[in-house]
Amino acid sequence: MLARTVADHPGVEAVVDAEVRLTYGDLGEAVHQTGKSLIALGVSHGDRVALWAPNSHRWVVAALAATGIGAILVPVNTRYKGDEARWVLEKSGARLLLVDNGFLGHDYLAMLGAGPDRTAPVPGLPDLTDVVLIGGADNPGTTGWDAFLRLGRTVPDATAAARSEAVAPDDPSDLLFTSGTTGRPKGALTTHRQNLLTYRAWCGRTGVTRGDRYLIVNPLFHCFGYKAGVLACVLQGTTMVLQAVFDTTRTMSLIETERITVLPGPPTIYTSLLDAPGRDRFDLTSLRLAVTGSAVVPVTLVRRVRAELFPEVLTAYGLTESCGTVTACSAGDDDETVALTVGRPLDGVEVVVADPTGRRLPAGQDGEILVRGFNVMLGYLDQPPDAPSAVDPDGWLATGDIGRLDERGNLTITGRSKDMFVVGGFNVYPAEIEQVLTRHGAVAEAAVVGAPDARLGEVGRAYVTLRPGAPADAAELIGFCRERLANFKVPREVVVLDAFPRNASGKIHKAGLRHP
Repeated sequence: MLARTVADHPGVEAVVDAEVRLTYGDLGEAVHQTGKSLIALGVSHGDRVALWAPNSHRWVVAALAATGIGAILVPVNTRYKGDEARWVLEKSGARLLLVDNGFLGHDYLAMLGAGPDRTAPVPGLPDLTDVVLIGGADNPGTTGWDAFLRLGRTVPDATAAARSEAVAPDDPSDLLFTSGTTGRPKGALTTHRQNLLTYRAWCGRTGVTRGDRYLIVNPLFHCFGYKAGVLACVLQGTTMVLQAVFDTTRTMSLIETERITVLPGPPTIYTSLLDAPGRDRFDLTSLRLAVTGSAVVPVTLVRRVRAELFPEVLTAYGLTESCGTVTACSAGDDDETVALTVGRPLDGVEVVVADPTGRRLPAGQDGEILVRGFNVMLGYLDQPPDAPSAVDPDGWLATGDIGRLDERGNLTITGRSKDMFVVGGFNVYPAEIEQVLTRHGAVAEAAVVGAPDARLGEVGRAYVTLRPGAPADAAELIGFCRERLANFKVPREVVVLDAFPRNASGKIHKAGLRHP
């Protein structure tokens, strides 16, 4: 992929990272030299290379270099603390860690228990033989970036080329760990072929193309940042502009100065831009395409984004186990289709909805979403033989998500099966209530969870944030729901928040809402 784009578009700007600007020719050369340095450190075909760092040009270079010599990339969440990161490093058997030590003031190596007088890079991780700093101050037992690059000078170009040519389409390319919302994170293995087929199809559906300038603020450790970002851009010869941390003012400044055309992200990015004080001081007219995904994207938000920011707004759905994408809307879909569904399956991907017995359900009925196709992972890393498999013998991936298909094949996400709660014997899916709440003109975002109730077992508790200058109280919002929902679905309580707790991908962290 990279070699083809470098050959076809060597002078096209590939990466913008603050003052660093790389053409595709520059990027190809940087990846080649970094690959030689990885070889000099002893990284072999199939070794796991972990990358614990924020969005940066070095992240992009290191990821493409590692996969380009046949290593398996293991991105690590920058929000992780020591125990969480240690779990990923231990379970993946990471041979090498590339780390930006000190990002946002975090001493990642100290979190892992690496002391100043250590002899091994990280005690208790015997597979981890080397640590390379892609950012931060030099540390004992680590190799700085410049010294790391010097190591590669001893490796002949022909050796690196041979390693690249030995990489096969069905070799694993990356090992991304799930978010861990149902227990410890699990590592999903996917291949080079799967990822390139998926994001060639994703680009075809969304319309991302050469000439676009794509702001990647989604974290690169996540599929949305790495695969729908870096891989999609390199496939198309698109310019990627990197932002390490979302900041509304900084984002608007980048849109203006870099003439950004594509800005994917969670819904909160768009609400933040729409409601930003002083938005009219920035020229945002270059914006062309927004791509988002969530169980709830309010119709009013889609209409506002189309009217005020982006001519095109699309929604999509995916999960780590499916290379990050299963379905997507298309340009030309109307506001209701974009807001109320996540579009149709990619070509070559099948989606069905099933009841707990596995029986396929007709259009309009809720059930578990099952996926089959080229994008379904090889499997979880080191899954115990007696553990139930997420992929059945016929290739169907059980997603754990609940949804329904319409007559046109569009998928609507109702919620996660684990998010469902039962009110007096009736199943309630939060996404339906959240969609209603966000139709209220004062509500910016909503999240609903089940709360204990002595009589009914559980009832709904809603949390909302309000749009600036648009007040609403709990009684008004409960009444709004009562007019539009069956009584058992109406939340018994509404809590107004200044802001939601969020994970590193910008999604609302519901676990932090389960206590009043």
